[in-house]
Amino acid sequence: MSRRKKDPLRELTAEELRELNRIARSQAIPAAEMIRAKVLLAVARGDDYQMAGRSAGRRSGDAVSHLVARFNVEGPAALTPRHGGGARATYGPQARERITAEAARAPTPEGDGTATWSLSALRRALRAAPDGLPRVSTYTIRSVLRESGASYQRSRTWCPTGSAVRRRKAGPAVVTDPDADSKKS
Repeated sequence: MSRRKKDPLRELTAEELRELNRIARSQAIPAAEMIRAKVLLAVARGDDYQMAGRSAGRRSGDAVSHLVARFNVEGPAALTPRHGGGARATYGPQARERITAEAARAPTPEGDGTATWSLSALRRALRAAPDGLPRVSTYTIRSVLRESGASYQRSRTWCPTGSAVRRRKAGPAVVTDPDADSKKS
């Protein structure tokens, strides 16, 4: 006989029940979400937490208890896993935009001390700027620039991959490679 539940599963609406059934049968949804949906459906059928956990391949009834409590508060959003450990992302979208904007800006030899950007020169400029990032590393700068589609060129500058400026009689022209995305991977 199981103990009395502190926070039993609330009554599911018809829409929530449909959503849980869809997620539990889906082959395209992440496995963690599918397993959580199966656990909640088992609890809704009347299984105790231990049996519901075991039916979905889990050992602990405590985890089911925490999931039920979270589902009662958040609803179907409780199925998606939260941050599972490790260091949290230090730089959000605004900081990433700031890094790409700084790399897109042409450096001035007087102000920046260089005519072309290197990772250490970008780091120095970002750390010194009043709206900059005082602890940014070259590793972070490199990964943000790679994610944004830029690569380090022979001309020692970071440029968007797949486009190049060519000299023409009529003046400079930007030429883009239509197969750039397929070549990256």
